Amino acid sequence: MNEIKSIISDIKGGNIKPIYFLMGEEPYYIDKISDYIEDNVLDESEKGFNQVVMYGRDVSIEEIVSSAKRFPMMAEKQVIIVKEAQDLSRSIDKIESYAANPQPTTVLVFNYKYKKLDKRKKAYKAIAKNGLIYESKKLYENQVADWIRQVLGGKKFNIEPKASQMLVEFLGTDLSKISNELDKLTSVLPAETIITDKHIEENIGISKDFNNFELRKAVGQRDVVKANRIINYFAQNPKNNPLVMTISLLNSFFTQLLMYHGLKDKSKASVAKNLGVNPYFVDDYVNAARNYPMRKVSQIIALLRDADVKSKGVGANQTHADILKELLFKILH
Repeated sequence: MNEIKSIISDIKGGNIKPIYFLMGEEPYYIDKISDYIEDNVLDESEKGFNQVVMYGRDVSIEEIVSSAKRFPMMAEKQVIIVKEAQDLSRSIDKIESYAANPQPTTVLVFNYKYKKLDKRKKAYKAIAKNGLIYESKKLYENQVADWIRQVLGGKKFNIEPKASQMLVEFLGTDLSKISNELDKLTSVLPAETIITDKHIEENIGISKDFNNFELRKAVGQRDVVKANRIINYFAQNPKNNPLVMTISLLNSFFTQLLMYHGLKDKSKASVAKNLGVNPYFVDDYVNAARNYPMRKVSQIIALLRDADVKSKGVGANQTHADILKELLFKILH
C-alpha cells in the first residue's frame, strides 16, 4: 500500500512517467493507479482530444505506439490507457523499441492483469529504465484482515477482528469485492464507528452466528451441538455457504493447529507470528490443541482431503450437505 501511495504522490507532484506498466495477479491496485491517472493527469477540457482508452483485444502494439508518438493538442500531455493489455502478451515484447525512447509528452499506461513481464527481457529493462513497472501481488489470506483494517483506518473507521475475519472468509481474497463491501459499510455508518459482526450481518448479509468462522470455533471447542446447528444452516443456504470454502477454511485451521503443536515457544506473540494470525485468535488454537492431539490433527487433515475430493464428484455420490455432515461426525468423534 505504501508503494501505491508513493506512485500517486509522485503523479500529484507532477513527477509523471511516460510509461506505466501495471502488472500482476491482484487487479485491484492496477485499477486504482490506472483510474487515478485517467481521472487526474488531464483537465476535463483537455481529455476530449488528448485521452484515449484502448483494449488489448482490439489493438496491436504498432497501433499503440503510433498513437503514443503523436503530439498532444492544446495540452502539455496526452494520456493513452491500454486496458486488458494481457491480451497482447504474445506481442508485448515489441514495445521495447518505443520504451527505449518514449515520447515525453505521452503518458502510456498498460493494465497487464494476471500476468507479468519477464524481467530478463529487453522490454522489461527498457520500461524500468524510462518508465515505471508496478507488480500488484495477490495478498495471502492471512494478510487480508490487516489490509481491511488499514483501508478502514484511512476512512476513520475501526473493525473488530471477528468482523474482519467474517469478511475474509465470506469474500475470500478478492480486494475489489471486499472494497465494495467496505464502501457500503462506510456509507451507512458514522465515522469513528468500530465495525462489529452485527454491522456485517445487518449491512452485508453474512450471518454473525452461522458462518465458517463460528463453525471453525465450534469444531475447535468440540461443541457438537453448535457445529451441527451451523452445518444444518449451511445445508439450507448452500449458495452462500459453498462446501469447497468450508473445507478449505477447516483445512487451513487444522494445518495451523498442526504447526501449533510443533512450536516450542507457545507464547501468544510467537503463535500469532508463526501461524500468521491476529493475536486475538490465538486462544482458539490453544483450546483446540487440548481437544485435538497431533495424531488426531493429522488424521483430520487426511479426512479433509478426502472430503475435498468427494465434493468434486470423485468416488462419491453424496450431496454436499451429506459430505459435510459425515466429515464433521468423523472430526468430532
